[in-house]
Amino acid sequence: MSPRVIASVNLYSLQHNLRVAKKYAPKSQLLAVIKANGYGHGMVPVAKALIDADGFGVACLDEAVLLRESGIEQPILILEGPLSADELTLMADYDLSVVIHQMQQITWLEAWSSNGRTLSVWLKLDTGMHRLGVSPDEFAEAVTRLQGCAAVSDEITILSHFANADLPEHPLNLEQLMLFTSTCVGHPGPTSLANSAALLSLPDSRSDWVRPGIMLYGCTPFISGDARQWDLQPVMTLSATLFSIKNVKAGDSIGYGGSWQCPDDRVIGVVSVGYGDGYPRHAPSGTPVLINGCECPLVGRVSMDMICVDVTDCPSARCGDRVVLWGEGLPIERVAEAAGTISYELLCGVTARVSFEYCKGGLAS
Repeated sequence: MSPRVIASVNLYSLQHNLRVAKKYAPKSQLLAVIKANGYGHGMVPVAKALIDADGFGVACLDEAVLLRESGIEQPILILEGPLSADELTLMADYDLSVVIHQMQQITWLEAWSSNGRTLSVWLKLDTGMHRLGVSPDEFAEAVTRLQGCAAVSDEITILSHFANADLPEHPLNLEQLMLFTSTCVGHPGPTSLANSAALLSLPDSRSDWVRPGIMLYGCTPFISGDARQWDLQPVMTLSATLFSIKNVKAGDSIGYGGSWQCPDDRVIGVVSVGYGDGYPRHAPSGTPVLINGCECPLVGRVSMDMICVDVTDCPSARCGDRVVLWGEGLPIERVAEAAGTISYELLCGVTARVSFEYCKGGLAS
């Protein structure tokens, strides 16, 4: 029985992209961000492939516990920090590092019965994104309280996050960098500011730790362009099966609602993928797929289990052919742009009924 939809994850490409990230910040330690199930690629296989990372960043406690229980020994940073005081003990039990981004969390640490244990803390400074982080006015107090807290390890890392690094020329990038630098003056601990986009385009942001995410998976972190210009390789190739081909007449409509009509006699193929697998329902007619090296346009609405594509100009197409939806040969950025979304959402949206195959150097495992 062959899978309907396959997500082929090339671990060699993942490791290649890690080397690219290290090339841009050779003096920095690297925290590989593998939250959201490794951006949809499978968090544990991704972590095991990225053994050369200096640590891992996840969103929440559940993700961190899964990594520890899967044998991952590197430092693990919980980017959202504790969601309640009750989580602190479990974080210590699993030897996790935590981001502290509000005064309430410091109060929890001060009141925590740690039984002599300590947590490694990263303090988040809000430099302009205004999502998480203590304000510059609160910074000195936050540092003082953390330094005086018996449950906090001696070294406190300071981090912040760019709001517009995907637009390298955006003026807020420099404002955030300058505010971060000036606020951290005199702080003896490490600092961390660069995400994928900043790592590639803002050299002054490459401090003690860098935190690449999307670039590790072979996607551009920028609004325009694609990953190839940065020597990044696609890690996931999503493919499905071409399982029906039929001739249709001029004027015939295709799919639900008849939203696309044939301008002339056409050959239409049906592919075994839909929004039930994570293919974006809002992808419009014209979104490309790849069949035997030929680009073919999506036509009509995306269904739960199927899409229709125009194979008129791909005479080699046969039932049983694999259809690349994104990945090797078809940059995911093109699909995301056509669908009015971003590569992050496409990768994270792949559903549980898709079959995952992990390969290194082209050999599936």
